[in-house]
Formats: sequence, structure tokens, C-alpha cells
Amino acid sequence: MRPQILFPLFASCKTLPGVGPKVAEHMERLAGPHVLDLLWHLPSGLVDRRFSPKIEDAPSGSIVTLDVRVEKHVPSQNRRQPYKVLCADETGYITLVFFHARGDYLAKLLPEGEERVVSGKIERFGTEVQMVHPDHVVPPAEKETVCRVEPTYPMTGGLAAKTLRKAILAAMTQVPELPEWNDETLLKREAWPSWETAVCAVHEPQGPEDIEGASPARRRLAYDELLANQLALALVRLNMRKTKGRAISGSGALRAKIIEALPFALTGAQQTALDEISADMASSSRMLRLLHGDVGSGKTVVALLSMLIAVEQGSQAALMAPTEVLARQHMETIAPLVEAVGLKVSLLTGREKGKTRREILETLQDGTIHLIVGTHALFQEDVVFNDLALAVIDEQHRFGVHQRLTLASKGEAVDMLVMTATPIPRTLMLTAYGDMDVSRLTEKPAGRKPIKTVTIPAGRLEEVVSAASRAMEDGRKIYWICPLVEESEKLDAAAAEERFRHLQGIFGAKVGLVHGRMKGPDKDAAMEAFSQGDVDLLVATTVVEVGVDVPQASVMVIEHAERFGLAQLHQLRGRIGRGEAESSCLLLYSGPLGETAKERLKVMRETNDGFVIAEKDLKLRGAGELLGTRQSGLPEFRLADLALHDELLPMARDDASLILANDPSLEGERGQALRTLLYLFERDAAIRFLRSG
Repeated sequence: MRPQILFPLFASCKTLPGVGPKVAEHMERLAGPHVLDLLWHLPSGLVDRRFSPKIEDAPSGSIVTLDVRVEKHVPSQNRRQPYKVLCADETGYITLVFFHARGDYLAKLLPEGEERVVSGKIERFGTEVQMVHPDHVVPPAEKETVCRVEPTYPMTGGLAAKTLRKAILAAMTQVPELPEWNDETLLKREAWPSWETAVCAVHEPQGPEDIEGASPARRRLAYDELLANQLALALVRLNMRKTKGRAISGSGALRAKIIEALPFALTGAQQTALDEISADMASSSRMLRLLHGDVGSGKTVVALLSMLIAVEQGSQAALMAPTEVLARQHMETIAPLVEAVGLKVSLLTGREKGKTRREILETLQDGTIHLIVGTHALFQEDVVFNDLALAVIDEQHRFGVHQRLTLASKGEAVDMLVMTATPIPRTLMLTAYGDMDVSRLTEKPAGRKPIKTVTIPAGRLEEVVSAASRAMEDGRKIYWICPLVEESEKLDAAAAEERFRHLQGIFGAKVGLVHGRMKGPDKDAAMEAFSQGDVDLLVATTVVEVGVDVPQASVMVIEHAERFGLAQLHQLRGRIGRGEAESSCLLLYSGPLGETAKERLKVMRETNDGFVIAEKDLKLRGAGELLGTRQSGLPEFRLADLALHDELLPMARDDASLILANDPSLEGERGQALRTLLYLFERDAAIRFLRSG
């Protein structure tokens, strides 16, 4: 149960004064549904309203707070003209300008003949001084409330800045005094304030330095968030270590046959990863290992050979992928190899229905099926294994921890191997996968040629179309990726359809189309026509990003490359360069480019190394977006910025392991405070492990 002291923080935003259902809806979209979410919504800038000159001395373009006398209202003659209010002090006149204003409201706000304090931006036109829509209008007695440094926040449509600020100030009155969970010596060394002081300080900045990531209050809060994250992961890991595993070690006979049948030798990195995995499986603890490598570094082969360890011992193994396209592709890669050595492998996705599905489930339960490849369909309740010993999860970041555990519960002490084709920077490894051991595939299989990458302004589109025409005449296949549009699958699809019609007008039936809003079978048919059929140019959205393998494809065109993150550009580029031909990636961009976009395109031109790219991406974009998204399954940090606070992460990791070494069930005084910390950052799942402990 969440401790009572935190109840006010987890109350709905609607409990705050001035927040009705409509405003609450906007706030939830912007920050989240709770009072605490508003406190975690940090300022991004500030406005200094302390400058209070006379009208005559107020410089154009500056924010000022003025003491004025209201002289005269000049209502607008029609809707298009502004409503004006003439004000003065002893040095001159100023006109307050309001568009679409209600006269009765302004008459109350600014009564003629009375003194008022107004704050806003000064504009001068010749001798006339103006302030359009003052940010604040108050009686002289309330000048103190205006004449201060005011934080500004990231906003959303439909929500007024004033309303948000008022709600945040109200939320600050709900901040309780919590027991200190940090070590006394750490607080002294870093000169960090208490948690309550830090929360209030970030929302009451006195100068620009107070809203920067390096301020003591920001660092303190970032550390708290990282500590909660590391402690939760350490508890999951501890729990995994406690739940007994079973030793699985096969004879090696099946693996030897498969390795012999492969058209290439294993790389050193693949062999090392296999050694680590087989050692884990042979031990009596459960395996929880992450295998991450660059695009095309041969993860599927490592996964297959690992699965065979389980089969050699007489058990079963499952490989789960996030999409049907990817599951089918794994099946195509794996099936010929395993069937050649006399094993039965099946595919289970949402598309297998009726009799086919029943047959798969029966043969899975009686042990006839040795290996199964599938999507989320493997989670379903009626899927029962005869003896599942190893679960492999591909593209781990598309699944949450919860889904990982659901699959693990399908057998007894199931070993877990999770894979991702996204090379992950060291700092993110610790935050997202701190509960796992890690194997890295750093080499590419022999014969992989580097991909030549060039950047081209969008104005030269016709030249790119001509180059595509020449490439197709040479028998090459081309991916044409359309831009991301406002994080909307619908708009992405529309952009792709438009480009498809344009290119189809030029090349006819040689052009295919695939996007996220198409039905599964249609998507598969389009991919099939591209990989095996007459389609030579495939127009696509980022649905082709992960795992799709078409060796004949050797050209990749990415429109509006400046809109994509580095990791995503690298993933997309990895779809080519899998065959014999020299491969080229053309990044089309629209100017003018910001510094970050310029840097991204430069990195893409200079390196093909996914690990280098991942580190660079973290620096350029911060962790939240790193795997391209919200659905990344990575922890969403709201107070910690891993590009700024990366040195706090190892500190938090060490602290978490020390805490659990001394007090594994968090029963002591500090342990109890740390339980509050876990609830505060909604890491409640980790607390369940303490209870089951």
C-alpha cells in the first residue's frame, strides 16, 4: 500500500483550486493526472519581472513592471480593431492593447481613475509606447506578487500559462516533509537541500542558474529518481537470483550440425556471447541476459544456437518478436536450419486461427514442437508448453518487464535471453537493463560491406529519382522511406501514399507501398512482392525499421532525414548492405537545419558503428527519445537528464547495491524511507518483491 503521507501528491489535479474537468484534461496531457505530475513538470525558462522603471525609461522589447494610473478606455469600433486603455505616470503615457476583449471585463480589471500595476513587454512606435496583452494587472498592494522572477514551462494548446502556474503553486502547498532516504555524508558533500526544499526551489528560481540541470536542487531530484530506478532494478535482479533456476546443458550435437550447415563462420563476438549464455544456462541460477549488437551483427544465429541448448536437453524454447513481419522473418531464417536436423518448429501469431491454431497448441503441449516463434500471441492463457526452458525476446524495448515475466511464467524457472538491434549507450544500459547481464556483438559477419552515406538537399529530388531509375535498371532494389509527420501514424501513412502515387506515376507496377495502417496480411504481401517479386522500389514509413531482411536491397532513400533521431536513421540504414552489391544511403533534408540536425547528418556520413552512434545520440537528444520513442519501454525520466546527470548514475547504482547488501528487505530506518522513495517514483512493482521475499 502507498504510504498515507503520499496521498496528497497522488490526488487528482482536479483537487487543486481553479482546475476544472476541462483544464485537468489539458494538464493530464501535458504533465500527468496527479498533483505530483505538476511538481515533476519542470520550468524550461524564466521571466524576470523585477525591473520597474518609469514609462519614459522603459526600453523597447524588454519585460517591465510599471505603476500606472488608468486614464481612459477606448473601445474598438469593430471586431477587427483592438480595445485600448490609456494609462500614465508622471513621465508619460502608455497604451495597453487588447484583441478580442470584453469591455465589461476590462472595465472591472482597469477602472478609470485608479492606480494599477501592469507587467509585460514594451513596444515603441515613434513616440507611442504600447504593451499588448499585459501578462499581469493587479492593484498596487499586490505588486510584490508580480515583481519577481517567474518560471516559464513547456505548454500545451488550450492551457493558459497563468492557470498552469497557479496550479503548480497550489501543488507546492501539498509537498509533505518526507523522511530522508539519502546518506548524510552524500548530502553534505554535494551540498544538496532536503527533498521538500529541492522541489519548491526548482519552481521558485531566483536566476537562470536555478533552472539549469547543474543546480543543487535539480541534481538532488535527479539523483532521487535515478536511485529509485536503480533500487527497483536491483530488487528485480535480487529476486531473480533468489528464484531457483535449473541447470540446462545440452550435448552440443544439434549445435554442431547447425554450425556446420551455416554458410559462414561465427564471429569472435558471437562465439563469446554463446559461451556466456551456455555458462548461464548450465548454472543453477536463472539466466537473465541481454544480447545487444549492431544491425546485422548476427543475433538471430546466437538466439537459435542458445535455443538448441534447451532442445538438446529435451526441453522447449520460444522466440518472441514484437511484430508479425519480424516473427515471420525469424521463422524463415530458422525453419530450414532446424528442420534439416529433424526438429519441429512452428509459428504462432494473431493470424493463426481455428483448426491451425488448435493443432499448434496441442503439439506444443505434448512436446512435439521443439521450438516456437511468435508474437504477443504466445502470452495468451491457452498457450501451454510441455516444458519451456528458454524464452528469447527480440527487440526487448518494445516489451515491458511485465510482459517478460508473463512469458517466463509459462514454464518452470525459465531462462530469459532478451535481444535488441539498438546498440545501447552505457548509461542507458544501467537504467533500463540494470537487472540483466549483458553480451555485446561488436563485429559484423565477414563480407559485410560498409554503406556509403550521402546527404542531399530536398530540392534535388528529381536527381534522386533519376538515380533510382538507373539503380533499378542494374537490378537493384530500393527502400524509399517517407518522413515522420507529427508523431501521427495517420499522417505518416498519408505522406507515404502521396509519394507512392508520385513514384508509381513514373515507374508503374515496380513500386510498392507499406505503412503502419495497413492490415497485417497486406503488409506481408507488400514485403513479399518486394523481397521475392517484381516490386523494385518500396515506399515505406518506419515500419521497415526493425529486422526486415531483403539482401537484394542496396539503396535506401530517406526523405526529411532531419526529422529522424540518429538511432532510427542508423536502424533504417541497416536494412541495406546485406547482399553482394555496394550499398548507398541517401539522406534528403530540407533546410534551414538546426545545429542538432546538422550534427546528426554529419555523424551518419562519418560512421557506420552503431555503438558510436548510440553514444552520440544520447548526447544530442537525451535519453527520453533515444530509442525513437515513447513506446521504448525505457524508463521515462522526468527529473534526471542522462546527458547532464550521467555521473550520478554509477553513484546511484553503487548506493543501491550497498543498501541491499546491508538491508535486503528494507526494514531499517533508512530502508523504510527508501520504500517511500520507491512509491514516490511509482516503482511499486519492486516493493512486491520485498513482500514476497
